[in-house]
Amino acid sequence: MLFVEDESILAMLGEDVLSEAGCAVIVAMRLNEAMQIARESEIDLAIIDVNLGNETSYPLAEWLKTRGIPFVFATGYAKAGLSPGFAAYSCVQKPYDPDQLIAAARGALAHG
Repeated sequence: MLFVEDESILAMLGEDVLSEAGCAVIVAMRLNEAMQIARESEIDLAIIDVNLGNETSYPLAEWLKTRGIPFVFATGYAKAGLSPGFAAYSCVQKPYDPDQLIAAARGALAHG
């Protein structure tokens, strides 16, 4: 699983929660790093923060979408903050609630 989060504290929290739930987690903190990992690794799921510093993760989401890899957005603005082209995708609210993060990952895998 690819976990993309640009805030280090939230990245560590998410990685810990997902690892404890049995996921093999690769963390990326920038878009270019996430894109490289996605291209070079076999991932079955991604949880991606919408805003990554001064850029968004929509190019990664588009790449994942075209390859049929399920993903969940993460944002502090809830689902209303998603670009209209991605409004149908699942979204988990930040700061992360461990139960909601795990449920979002399981839901994406079940429907992906």
